[in-house]
Amino acid sequence: MERLDGGSMVPPALRGGIVALGNFDGFHLGHQAVVGQAVERARAEGRPALVATFDPHPVRHFKPDVPPFRLTTLDQRARLFAAAGADAMIVFHFDEALAGLTALEFVADRLLDKIGAGGVVTGDDFTFGKARSGNVDVLADLGAKNGFSVDTVAPVSLDGEAVSSSRIRALLVAGDPRGAARLLTRPFAIEGVVQHGDKVGRTIGYPTANIDMGNYLRPAYGIYAVRGRLADGRILDGAANLGVRPSFDPPRELLEPYFFDFTGDLYNQTIEVALVDFLRPEAKFDDLEALKAQMALDCAKAKALLAAD
Repeated sequence: MERLDGGSMVPPALRGGIVALGNFDGFHLGHQAVVGQAVERARAEGRPALVATFDPHPVRHFKPDVPPFRLTTLDQRARLFAAAGADAMIVFHFDEALAGLTALEFVADRLLDKIGAGGVVTGDDFTFGKARSGNVDVLADLGAKNGFSVDTVAPVSLDGEAVSSSRIRALLVAGDPRGAARLLTRPFAIEGVVQHGDKVGRTIGYPTANIDMGNYLRPAYGIYAVRGRLADGRILDGAANLGVRPSFDPPRELLEPYFFDFTGDLYNQTIEVALVDFLRPEAKFDDLEALKAQMALDCAKAKALLAAD
């Protein structure tokens, strides 16, 4: 699947496509419904299926000091969009220039000139343009005047409540990764490059792969049952500490997965770690022996949960 710059002309073979338009952070059930509708229409009409997303998230542009909240990276979204049937991902770089475009200018410059959209599919709460001056009614009117179709998709509900990225974030912060996974249709996963650490884990029999949290949302600090996907595609079960490691000085925020029965060098490799289950909050231990004893219990519990998953 191609990844395209939303500020440049798309290749001729992809012009006239049906564009799923939104932020799609998380790519949850609601987002999947929007993209699914775009792919279905594109296939029925013999057109390319395109997914347009924004990076950085508009909230990050307008409120640069808000705490990290992202649920996916662009690389993760690209894989998810491809699996959903998209032919290309278009990335609109959200900056002052894009934020300053009126609704009419956004449609004229980005959707028509740059993409040559044959149709657009959005959620029914989608807004766009300077000061959110455009909504789905404005988009439909502009589509009718400029010759592209506009479809809107209603929110998807689960357990009587609309599925949303905000709801998923709240579940993760509350230490409920399984609840979040029901809305995402997969576990929340953090992807990053394995860095060198202080190597204390290997001295006590639990070597970990240290990953910086970057711009990801911070779920509840604690111990998790996890599944890791290595760069070569291997899937490994494990247990991980996510937090500031209160038993060690100085505190340092990391995701530290320990993969069962794995030996090898993961340094500088990009891996993805899915948070499957929350085992317990972080705790400070008086000595390494007490920590090792608790880690053995954590790993046994994680193995049992993952085996039953």
